[in-house]
Amino acid sequence: MIYENASDWHASTSRRVMLFGMSGLGKTHLSNMLRASGGWFHYSVDYRIGTRYMGEHIADNFKREAMKSPLLRELLLSDSIYVASNITFDNLAPLSTYLGKPGDPERGGLRFEEYMRRQEQHCEAEIAALRDTVHFIDRARKLYGYEDFVCDTGGSICEVVDPENPADPVMTALERHVLPVWIEGSEAHTEALIRRFDKAPKPMYYHPDFLAAAWDAYTLGAGRAPDEVDPDAFVRWTYARALGHRQPRYAAIARRWGVTITAEEVAGVTTPQAFGALIGAALERRA
Repeated sequence: MIYENASDWHASTSRRVMLFGMSGLGKTHLSNMLRASGGWFHYSVDYRIGTRYMGEHIADNFKREAMKSPLLRELLLSDSIYVASNITFDNLAPLSTYLGKPGDPERGGLRFEEYMRRQEQHCEAEIAALRDTVHFIDRARKLYGYEDFVCDTGGSICEVVDPENPADPVMTALERHVLPVWIEGSEAHTEALIRRFDKAPKPMYYHPDFLAAAWDAYTLGAGRAPDEVDPDAFVRWTYARALGHRQPRYAAIARRWGVTITAEEVAGVTTPQAFGALIGAALERRA
């Protein structure tokens, strides 16, 4: 790790962290707070995915839908209008919409083969965006003068790296430049995340082996053909299982390469100074 103990962390003139864990536990909250303080550069992996690596896929999907309308088709073909994604750090809906959900097309679902193709695109994009962290650390320092840096990862980081492989190429590249920090949730947090997801199910990236097994189990259990599956029902059913699948993978990343803080601790952090103290305490616990 780039900081072996709390003393190294507190004495450093360049504090660089990578926050990871389930969406909804405080990664973006902390990142926004640090950025708003004026002293930290905020690098969002999901934003990078949705702009640099999947922006064209997203825009083309919007155009494909627009071409179904005779009016919009005519305007697009004559270059009278343009269609673009307005993705932001706080609104990643264009990326989620593109990923989609498998199932009945009449209910907004995708064919499973197309769904898996988009999942693979996301996997490649996420790996590339994670690797870009090193470039943005250098860019933040040389271009803007930022020494402190926070990388805000997506919840699926544990699906695109191998937590049990000490030579994982992505994590070994990152560990030389940032301190991985897992925000660990409790059982109560897990239940709250599931309830929130049930109200508004959204597309996510899953490991292909996990996803294929979930799809087979769900379609067999429901006794439905793939094109009869309710897309929202499937992703609700899958999400709860994904939390259980991801928890040990997050823990393995933290155990091998980083430190752990809890969602309860994060909830009480409102200043960069409090955040610095929290990371110092996590390093002490690890030591």
